[in-house]
Amino acid sequence: MTLYVKNMVCDRCIMIVNQQLQNLGFEVGEISLGKVTVQPDPDAAKLQDISSALQVLGFELIDKEKDQLIEQIKTEVINLVHYSDLNEINQSLMHLIADRLNKDYAYLSRSFSDAEGITIERYIIQQKTEKVKELLEYGELNLNEISYKMGYSSSAHLSAQFKAITGFSPSKYKAAKDQNRKSLDKIG
Repeated sequence: MTLYVKNMVCDRCIMIVNQQLQNLGFEVGEISLGKVTVQPDPDAAKLQDISSALQVLGFELIDKEKDQLIEQIKTEVINLVHYSDLNEINQSLMHLIADRLNKDYAYLSRSFSDAEGITIERYIIQQKTEKVKELLEYGELNLNEISYKMGYSSSAHLSAQFKAITGFSPSKYKAAKDQNRKSLDKIG
C-alpha cells in the first residue's frame, strides 16, 4: 500500500519515517519525499497507529485524493528547487510539474490555489528564496553563480525577487546577523 505523508521534505525525514514504520512492524518498499510503500497493507487500526506515530514527529498521513495531489505538487517543487540545477531545465517549472504528475496544468494550478491560498508560481518563488538564503549563508557561490544555479535570467532578477519576498537585498540579507530562514514544510 502507498501512503502519502505530509511534511516529509528532506532525506532526514525519509530516514525517520522509514525507521518509524519499521518499528511498527512494516516492511518499507519504495520511499521518497512525501510517499512510502509498506507491506503488509495496514488495516484501519494499523493506519491509526501509523498516523499517531508519525504525528508525534511532525508528519501527517494524507488520505484525501486532493490533499495527496497538493502534497505531490509541493514535493515536486521541493525536489526541483532544492535538489536540482534549475539552469539545466529547459521548460517552465509549472509545466514540468504538470508533466511529471500527468495532470493538466490549469487543474493543478486551480487546485493548489484553492487549497493553499497562493499560486504554484508564488510557492516556487518562496522555495527558491529559501534556497537562495541557504546558498548565501554558505558563502561558497557569488550572486551571479547563485542566480545561474537557480535558473534566473540575471542576478538583478534574482535580487528583485528576493527583495520582494524578504524585504532585503541579497547582500543586506547576507550581512544581517539575524538571518531568518524557514523550514521547507513551513513555506506557503
